[in-house]
Order: sequence, then C-alpha cells, then structure tokens
Amino acid sequence: MRIGDFRQTYAHDEAIWQTPVARAWLALLFALLLVFPWMVNAYIVGLACMLGIHIIAGAGLNIMTGYTGLISLGHAAFLGVGCYAAAWLAQRGLPFYLAVPCGGVAAALLGLVVGIPSLRIKGLYLAVATLAMQFLLNFVFREWDSVTGGVRGVNVPNAELFGLELNTDFRMYYVIGLFAAALLVGARNLFRTRIGRAFIAIRDKDISAEVLGINLFRYKLLAFAIGSFFAGVAGALLGYFYRAMTPEYFTLGLSIFYLAAIIVGGLGSMLGTIFGALFMTLVPEFLRAIVSYIAQWAPRATEILSPLQEVVFGCLIIGFLVFEPHGLTELWRRVRRHFHLWPFRT
Repeated sequence: MRIGDFRQTYAHDEAIWQTPVARAWLALLFALLLVFPWMVNAYIVGLACMLGIHIIAGAGLNIMTGYTGLISLGHAAFLGVGCYAAAWLAQRGLPFYLAVPCGGVAAALLGLVVGIPSLRIKGLYLAVATLAMQFLLNFVFREWDSVTGGVRGVNVPNAELFGLELNTDFRMYYVIGLFAAALLVGARNLFRTRIGRAFIAIRDKDISAEVLGINLFRYKLLAFAIGSFFAGVAGALLGYFYRAMTPEYFTLGLSIFYLAAIIVGGLGSMLGTIFGALFMTLVPEFLRAIVSYIAQWAPRATEILSPLQEVVFGCLIIGFLVFEPHGLTELWRRVRRHFHLWPFRT
C-alpha cells in the first residue's frame, strides 16, 4: 500500500513521476528498451519501429481529438505531407536530423490552414471538413509527380547520423525510440502549461473557455499545428524506415486506424496513446500467428480464417467501446489502484 505520499509543493503535485518507485520502474523500462533489439529477431525489431511511429502519430491525434475535442479524419494526410516533405529535402542533401523536423513543420503549416474552419464548425461537421482534406491531399499525392513521384511513389535516401548510415531496422529502432520518447515527454509536459490547460478547457466547454478569456481561434489553430507536427514527424520517420513510399499508404483507412487507437487506448491520455498503439499493432500480429499455427495441421485453414482476422479485430474494438469506453488506460488505473490499496479491499 502506498504511504508517505504527502505533497507540500505545487511542483510535487504536478510532477509526472511523483514517487521514487515510479522513477525506478521508469528506469527499468528504459533499460529494457535499450537491450530489447539484442534479445529478439529482426522481424520483431521492425515491428517495434512501426510501433514507435504509430505512438508518435497517435499522440498528435490525441492532442487534437482527446485533449482539445477537435475530431480529425484526415490524420493520415498529415503523415503524407511530413513523409514527402522530408523525402524531397533529403534528395536535395538536407541531413536526416533536419529533414525529419522540417517534415513536421510542413505538416504543422498545413494544420494551421486546415484548422481555420474549426472556429465556425465542430463535432461531425469538423470531421467531414478534415475528411474532405484527406481526399484532396490523396489526389495531390497521386498527381504531383515532381514532389511525390505520383502513383509510383518516392524513394527516400538512407538516413545518416554522425557518419553512421541508418540502413537497418536495428539502427532505426534507437532513432525512432529517441524521437518517440522526446515527443511523448514534450506532449505530457504541454498539459502542465497554460496552453495545455486551454486545450482541455476548449474540449470541455468552448463557450465557457472563451468567457474565461481563452482565444478559441488561436488555441484551436495551435492544437491543429501541434498535432499535425507530430504526424509530420511520424510520416518523415516512416519514409526513412521504409525507404520508399507511395500514396496508397496514406489513405482514409490509416486515419481510422489512428482514431481507433486513441479510442481503444483512452482519449485525453498519453499513456492511452501508447496502449492504443500497442493494441492496434500487436493484436493483428497475434491473430495472424494463431492462423499460421492452425494452418500447420489444417492447410486450408488460412483460406478460411484469414478473412476472419479483420472481423475478430473489429469485434475487439467494438467490445472496448461497449464495455470499457474509457479505454485500456482505465483498466490500467484499476490495476494500479488495486495494488496501491493492497492488502485492503478496493
């Protein structure tokens, strides 16, 4: 049972990791993440890289939707802008460590434009507006051959950092992990500032927030810009990870993927972003492994069960929406409360 948790300052009350035990667990987690690539095969390392990219992109959408209440169905388009901007700059000799942030900035500038209608419309109307932007940018990705390569796609040069060529998943793992950790910590700290609290006030009741002196137009645009920046960075890293990208990746399906991830993980929570990305990335792999295992004894099982994977996956998402609308984060909080009060009954 937790004892001695007496807070005497606001700094202690606002601390992200408030106890020595929490900081010790965090240090252990980082140590495990550092040695993780040495303990698994190349396929798992590649999956971990994709998980890191999904976490970054999901964090951006959670800032917009979970914390600020601005529903977006065009998040994949922001990833595409970051990917193509970074690829275009990299082909002209810009170093990797500058091309990735520039991809985020390009997506953030687009987010400022897309966020303009948010002052007049919200809810489903805003979702439809971002959906229109998704289809518009998909058209641009397919037709702007000089930048995106059209339907053929674009090749991204291998990333280099301090003379080391990042041409393997093993090396990209640490770079993607560093970006994911830095952006998650930055996002978590954002909501301890005036800007983050303004976002939450707008989400809860935008009219009341305006009465309190919050400039809705400024902060809604800022939410779109920050969320889009995260997506742009994720898109740039995605391009460097795959080393080639086509417009077929940045479709509406990817936007729905990220929206489902933050809902399953928990809206308005960076921890929920991590849980949601884990769920959406690992559960399909787990279902695929089950089908492959059954196919060893029943060769025709793959033909029958493979189409059912998406059905089972969709049912799991619906199950979370029905039985745990607050997502995996709420389940985690219940487990933590149980051990905080142990051995007493909760």
